[in-house]
Amino acid sequence: MTGKTAFETRYGFARNQVLLGNWRESPFSRWSFQNVGELVPSARVAAVPGSAEIPVQDFGGLLDEKVALAGGPETVAAFLTRSDTDALTIMKAGNIIGDWFAPHMQFGARHIIFSISKSLTAILAGILEGEGIFDPQAPVTRYLPEAAGSAYGDASVRHVLDMTVSLDFEEAYLDPESAFARYRRATLWNPGGGTESLTDFILTLQRLAEPHGRTFRYRSPNSDLLGILLERASGRRFAELMRERLWLPLGATSEASVTVDRQGTARTAGGISVTPRDLARVGEMMRQGGMANGRRVVPEAWVRDTTGTGGDTEAWQRGTMAFLFPQGRYRNKWYQTGAASGAFCGIGIHGQWLYVNPKAEVVFAKMSSQPEPVEEPLDVDMVAFFEALSRMV
Repeated sequence: MTGKTAFETRYGFARNQVLLGNWRESPFSRWSFQNVGELVPSARVAAVPGSAEIPVQDFGGLLDEKVALAGGPETVAAFLTRSDTDALTIMKAGNIIGDWFAPHMQFGARHIIFSISKSLTAILAGILEGEGIFDPQAPVTRYLPEAAGSAYGDASVRHVLDMTVSLDFEEAYLDPESAFARYRRATLWNPGGGTESLTDFILTLQRLAEPHGRTFRYRSPNSDLLGILLERASGRRFAELMRERLWLPLGATSEASVTVDRQGTARTAGGISVTPRDLARVGEMMRQGGMANGRRVVPEAWVRDTTGTGGDTEAWQRGTMAFLFPQGRYRNKWYQTGAASGAFCGIGIHGQWLYVNPKAEVVFAKMSSQPEPVEEPLDVDMVAFFEALSRMV
């Protein structure tokens, strides 16, 4: 009888137990969220050649400090464990001041960021608008004429960016018989895919009777469509756009990746994987108004609109996420919290957060493998945790 392999000792299960049908389930997600490319076809996004990271920065005594949460005081270390955190990187005033990793995640590993992918994709939209290549006010059909018979036939790019498309679709993450499951098959995220492309699926979606622009509806296909529109407008593949317009100018030190469907179309709604450090750098660039390493990456007007001045409060209030940010708004696939700190963030299922607090000059990049896709009480705790931690670092 043989003993456990090094893999089994580290993760608690064997590699051959992780399959396309269970990779988003616990405990397998502790490994798969860092190795999506072994399960779903993925395109590479190269980093700056020869770049290197500074060593891990220890949080020191911060882990023993207590934060006030809804259920009572809790140490930082206990909360990180309770929220199934895989990694947390904190930047303060542009400097990395701490990294924390779970035993099953190594420094320098990539991790899928799920719907924070939407936020990165919208950054590219802002860059291309600044270059005169992309118009957020244009109809979707300017870039994708085939969309004429779909829900997007009379929608604008702005509706797509702000999740105000009146789309007849539900984010039913756990229903194997839903249209959402068919959507995931089209992205090659679930077994049984390969017969319908992501674009083909999106073009079958129909609209609700309500006019576009009235209600915030969180619908992931909008963000995959945005990636397709960017490719059509630029004539470049998404991975190339991300590398040339964002990853290299940002000064990212590690390769990123994005999952693709059978036609090579990028899953820009949720398929990007990056390191915690590089994700934090994205947040810092947004905090700096679109600047990184002394150069402009994103037009300042786009960043200010995204993080502070844009968005429709009434559309947000009509949606289903106002409980999280009662005074918030949603703009260009970023959340404005409405807090006095001016905080804004990107959020992904299973506990992915990029939280930026401009007043405290702090950026948090948190990657997790929470068992459930969405846990609303934990999300509320998460916001309180970041705000409390902002006052402590």
